[in-house]
Amino acid sequence: HQHPDAIMFAVSARDLLDRAECYPTLAAALADTTISVGTTRRTGKYRQELLTPPQVATTLQQRGDGIAALVFGREDHGLSTEELSLCTLQATIPSNDDCGSLNLAQAVLIFCYELFGVADHGPACQHRETAPSGEQEAFFTHLEGTLARIGFLNPQNPAHMMRYLRRIFFRAGLDSHEVSML
Repeated sequence: HQHPDAIMFAVSARDLLDRAECYPTLAAALADTTISVGTTRRTGKYRQELLTPPQVATTLQQRGDGIAALVFGREDHGLSTEELSLCTLQATIPSNDDCGSLNLAQAVLIFCYELFGVADHGPACQHRETAPSGEQEAFFTHLEGTLARIGFLNPQNPAHMMRYLRRIFFRAGLDSHEVSML
C-alpha cells in the first residue's frame, strides 16, 4: 500500500494509505469485526444466500453496531471458499453472464456508492451488538471439535457441515453473551 504508484493514484486520499493496517491472515483482519461481507462472482454449494450491494448497504445500516468489513478477493481469482466462509455474509454484483466479473476497483466503487446512499438516511437503529469475529471464530473452533468428538461430523470432510452451521449462526447475528452461552 505504500508503493509509489499507490501513493500517486491515491491523490487526496493519501491519509487513508497512511492509516492502512496489514494483517498476516484474513481471520486476524476480521477478528474485531462484528459483521463482514465477502464478495464473490461465483455461485455454488458454499456460495448461497448472496446479497446484492443495495441489500448489503441496508443490512449494514440496520445492524450498525461495531465494526463492519467488506472483503474483496484478488483481481485474478477472487476469494477462496475458505476465505469466504470466514465472512458473516456473502454478496455479489449481479451482471450479465457473458461479461464475467467486474474488476476490483469497479466492485469496490459499487459497494461504496450503496453504503454512501444509506449513510444519508440517519443513524442505524440497533438494540444489541453482534459479537466480534474473533469470539465467533473461537466458538466455531470449539463447536467443530465438540461435533467431531461426538461423531456428528464426517471425519473426511468436517468443513462441509461446518460451512452450513456457520451460515446458520451468522444469520442469527449472535451477540457476545449468546456466543459465550453456546
